[in-house]
Amino acid sequence: MKWTWFHRLGSPKWFYQISGRWLPWIALATLVLMSVGLVWGLAIAPADYQQGNSFRIIYIHVPASFLAQSIYISLAIAGVVSLVWKMKLADVALQQAAPIGAWMAFVSLLTGAVWGKPTWGAYWVWDARLTSMLILLFLYFGVIALGQAITNRDSAARACAVLSIVGVVNIPIIKYSVEWWNTLHQPATFTVTGRSGMTDPSMWIPLLLMVLAFYCFFTLVLFMRMRLEILRREGKTSWVKEEVARLMGRKA
Repeated sequence: MKWTWFHRLGSPKWFYQISGRWLPWIALATLVLMSVGLVWGLAIAPADYQQGNSFRIIYIHVPASFLAQSIYISLAIAGVVSLVWKMKLADVALQQAAPIGAWMAFVSLLTGAVWGKPTWGAYWVWDARLTSMLILLFLYFGVIALGQAITNRDSAARACAVLSIVGVVNIPIIKYSVEWWNTLHQPATFTVTGRSGMTDPSMWIPLLLMVLAFYCFFTLVLFMRMRLEILRREGKTSWVKEEVARLMGRKA
């Protein structure tokens, strides 16, 4: 009985129904947090005393970096659940989260390059933090490629799960690279539990809002992608046929 909730959580039908109720609220939270965070961070927050206005890239770079790493951790967790408990929903979450994580890793690298040019004088240096972040992007590409290249769904699920679990070792390397090696990349500007490099609330509050906005955005896009994939995979079941008929009737 105590595991009933766990298996219910892994039900595609239950997830599809409950996520449909959450989507409007998540979309609203994303819109509000993103709007307030961007306006505050890009227009209201004071310029940094050393970097001037170029520091404002952190309001995109830091949330994207946080999210890119968090998504890969979620891939590894989904991989464990998929391998151990054989839950179809875990594989759906893994496959649909990987492209979002790849985009976040790309945005992190791109905004880091934009920030690096005026700060270091170069768009790219083979810094430990940057290199490990690039490896993370390649890991995402590997998960996506495996999922698309292997035609057998069960084999693809196992391969993606194994790569996700093995690749998660790169996450602590990214996090602690600035401490383990003598790198150009500055220490963490913003941490959840530790002491922040920002002391002015008018600078770190919008950053916090942007981090929350990015996580809400990820949840929103992930749920939408998972719902579409569930309809595709469960297309022959009666409840999906009824749902499709209901949606088609609403459009008509």
